[in-house]
Amino acid sequence: MGVKFARVMQPLQDYGKRYPAMVRALPWLWLLAIAVITLFWHVGSIGLIDETEPLFVEASRQMWLTGDWVTPAFDGEPRFDKPPLIYWLMVMAFQVFGVNEFAARLPSVLAAVAIVFLCFYTLQWCGVEGERQEAGSGRQRAEGRGQKVERAEEAGGATAEAQRRGEVEHSEFGASTDPIPHTPHPTPYTPHSSLLTPLTPWIGATMLLLNPNTFFWGRTGYADMLLTACMGGTLLAFFLGYAQPDHPISQKRWYFAFYGLMALAVLTKGPIGILLPGLIIGGFLLYVGNAKVVLREMRLLRGALVVLVIALPWYVLVTLANGRAFIDSFFGYHNVERFTQVVNRHAGPWYFHIVVILVGFLPWSAYLPAAIAHIKPLQRRYWQDQPRFQQLGLFALVWFVVILGFFTIATTKYFSYTLPLMPAAAILVALLWTHYITRTDSRRQPGFLLSGGFNIVLLVAMTAAIVYCPHWLGNDPWMPNLGLQIQEAQLPIIGGVLWGMTTIAAIGFWLWRSRWLWFANLLGFLAFLILVVHPLVLIADVERQLPLRQLAAVAVQTKQPTEDLLMLGFKKPSLVFYTRQHVTYLSPPTKVMDHLRSQAGDRTGALVIAGDKPLQQSGLQPDQYQEISRAGVYRLVRVPDLRKPY
Repeated sequence: MGVKFARVMQPLQDYGKRYPAMVRALPWLWLLAIAVITLFWHVGSIGLIDETEPLFVEASRQMWLTGDWVTPAFDGEPRFDKPPLIYWLMVMAFQVFGVNEFAARLPSVLAAVAIVFLCFYTLQWCGVEGERQEAGSGRQRAEGRGQKVERAEEAGGATAEAQRRGEVEHSEFGASTDPIPHTPHPTPYTPHSSLLTPLTPWIGATMLLLNPNTFFWGRTGYADMLLTACMGGTLLAFFLGYAQPDHPISQKRWYFAFYGLMALAVLTKGPIGILLPGLIIGGFLLYVGNAKVVLREMRLLRGALVVLVIALPWYVLVTLANGRAFIDSFFGYHNVERFTQVVNRHAGPWYFHIVVILVGFLPWSAYLPAAIAHIKPLQRRYWQDQPRFQQLGLFALVWFVVILGFFTIATTKYFSYTLPLMPAAAILVALLWTHYITRTDSRRQPGFLLSGGFNIVLLVAMTAAIVYCPHWLGNDPWMPNLGLQIQEAQLPIIGGVLWGMTTIAAIGFWLWRSRWLWFANLLGFLAFLILVVHPLVLIADVERQLPLRQLAAVAVQTKQPTEDLLMLGFKKPSLVFYTRQHVTYLSPPTKVMDHLRSQAGDRTGALVIAGDKPLQQSGLQPDQYQEISRAGVYRLVRVPDLRKPY
């Protein structure tokens, strides 16, 4: 550890000895404060985001309404996209906080906080364990040196007495004027993970909180952040059990948590909750060469029983209730076909997820290449010689590579698929930054120079992107005025100034105070969230989602019991949630004429919500409908019974 860094840390260590309870609570309070800014602030202030979030939320509302906790349904039709855990948690939140956006997103928020806390705990535990073992080995070395000194003194005394008697003319110690032999201190072996400092868990957990992926997926009612928490918790629980072979009780508890969290991952996403952790753990154990020993420790049969007891009942019940429809849809379409074919037009190039990680883990993604190289993954013998708790970096690398490789091979590409590797990315970069902070020559290392330069390039790119964003944010047909609204709020100027100042600070740290370059990123991103992103999200909601909520409210007030509620063109599921009624989605819009002419005898026309273009494409003439309301790019019109002549 560098002398300057030790000088900075010494007052903190002294303060920690004086107020240990405060020091233990401080990091958790720090993470909670950032979580409030990143996840809780305004989480219920915006409407549901079409097109996917309302599918989860409305399915949960219908589950809450009907009491059917087995078969999720949307708009009266079974929804087999995901297992039920996310729906169950939303229903529980509805029961406490009511049916609203805050309650719908609360499971994702809490899942994000949980995986951040567990990541912090794991890094902290590894650091404490390293200090404990290092202190123990230091005591052993001191005791060994003391014993050698005692033996030397005894031998020296015996030799002197023998020389006085003339019994010994020369001995090993008699030839020296120093009665204590010179024994050079052995060079301490510094293993890879022993460089963990009290800052390491702070850095890792903060990075996991402050990035675009956590901000978006942790604030929306999807299943993806819940999967990240369950799968990430599964892997971290495994490592915490694996790392304690000398503490069988703790090891047993963590392995039990491992199996329990794996079962929850299966209830969140399906078989992938077993497949991916199995590939990661299997690859890791094969690499370090202790698979047989560890698998015996894990008690696989008992663990499999835990997983089956928790996860299997729902799969049995939903199959009994829905039969082949569930099997074909869930296992066939949403698991096998998503891997082997392009589903829902979610295609992409082979490097799709690399770009997603680069953008989604900004600004820390600049250090991922150096962090991976820092692990030295090709030095297998080195890692095999390390104590288990010091293999966290290697485990995180296998975790990262397996998930990235799996979804790179998969044919269907989607932005959230690689979200479960984010904890591994945070751990890798935290270990790298620990190395930079504790090394006095970090500024001269090629890895730091390249990564710091890439960091600065990304900051410049973000500065340019926020300044010019009004020119390309107006291209969305559902919110054409977004760019203008952002410009009027002066968000590009504020964002440009913030990232510009961050860039200047980063250059200064890169050249003169290398250890604190990460702190410039942290402050810049935090200020950007508060001053730019949160206002931007509110403006985007007003432009994109508020018009639909307004028309939904008007439709509820004006719709007759015998009228249908239709939407033409694009499917916006939020209408079902906000109207609390069945909505028929017609695409292409020309289907509206056939639908209206084939209505049942008790129907008397329909209320239609559509944009101008879909309404023109529908074939309806202006004299065939009456406009009731208009909001944003949408129109609400009443179409009378077309079966009757005018």
